[in-house]
Amino acid sequence: MRDYEVYTSAAVSIIVLYGIASIARQYARLKHIRGPSVAGFTKWWLVRALRSGRVHLEFYKAYQKYGMLDLITRDPDLMKHMLGVRTKYRRSNWYDAMRLDPDRDNILSMRDEALHAELRSRITARSKNLEGKVDENILRLINLVDRYVSENKAFDFGLKAQYFTLDVISDLAFGEPFGDVASDSDVHEYIRTSEQNMPNVVLGAVLPWLPALLSSPLLRCLLPSDEGTIGLGRTIGIAKEVAAERFGPNKKIRKDMLGSFVAHVLTQEEASSEVLKQILAGSDTTATAIRAPLLRILTSPRVSAALREEIELAKPSWAMITEAEACSMPYLQAMSKEVPKGGDTFKGVHLPEGTRIGYGAWAIFHRTDLWGPDAHEFRPERWLETGTEDFKRMEGMLELVFGHGK
Repeated sequence: MRDYEVYTSAAVSIIVLYGIASIARQYARLKHIRGPSVAGFTKWWLVRALRSGRVHLEFYKAYQKYGMLDLITRDPDLMKHMLGVRTKYRRSNWYDAMRLDPDRDNILSMRDEALHAELRSRITARSKNLEGKVDENILRLINLVDRYVSENKAFDFGLKAQYFTLDVISDLAFGEPFGDVASDSDVHEYIRTSEQNMPNVVLGAVLPWLPALLSSPLLRCLLPSDEGTIGLGRTIGIAKEVAAERFGPNKKIRKDMLGSFVAHVLTQEEASSEVLKQILAGSDTTATAIRAPLLRILTSPRVSAALREEIELAKPSWAMITEAEACSMPYLQAMSKEVPKGGDTFKGVHLPEGTRIGYGAWAIFHRTDLWGPDAHEFRPERWLETGTEDFKRMEGMLELVFGHGK
């Protein structure tokens, strides 16, 4: 056998042995925590669940079979413990997949706690008239609904809600909506391309080596570029173009989120990255927060009738209800609530340092011991019937929807 063959065989053997030793060490550290047997050795179970499109249900089945602490937790107390102000837990490399620019972190991907807190303090929007901009976009959506009604055409609210939130976020971010609602179309094909690519983003989050590999100079060409004409690439380009207009000798001064970023001493690159993050992180989540309650209302005749009765009695302003009017409608408020390191030992379970713990939101908000035997039912009345202490406990758990403010 030649020398290079000996060296190659030795190198391969070392790599294989190192991999086996790493897997064995990981299994030994967490063997006291129950879960699918194969999940102790490989991420295949997790990848399969993610690719199924029913990951929240797969996780829920695991919770029911193995309990709350299988490292994708449905325990709200653990989530609050992890996300508290003085927590010793730190973000894992899961967040690297949220990095929009391979060379630069944003507020979502930044894992350094001190830098994250410092950046967060600077990007907190202080711009005025945000509510007015939201109202303008609501009126555009109402006009679009009226147009469909007058033409007796079917109205796909799920898609239009995405148009609406993209317009709102872009309008708030840099002072001009994409124009999806006005044109009744996915102007930059952002929605279509996002739906195609989202499974890959999720896969990259659970396989952190994948985005790291794609960020290498050799494969970076496979990632969206600001030179793209559609989808994420075009959105990146818009963010950079608009940010560039706010810097330099002939800079534009606008009272929007981007203007607030500039006023709080973000660099051009930071401002561009944060504006892009606002669009990517805010548009689809907000659309879901709008679509989910409406779906529940329309598919529950009892809830729909109760809400209609309250609206008719309250006689709110038309076409734009005020915040004060909305807050004075208890059933509407109940309905909005209905949608919703050195190691550690928590509830007697040891979590070794370096353990990554996922968040099973769907399972938390379907626990019968927390929300009652009808936890799987859309029933706003639970918020009106409960006592003061239970109400505070339930309301506190709602904060987990947005990461407990973290």
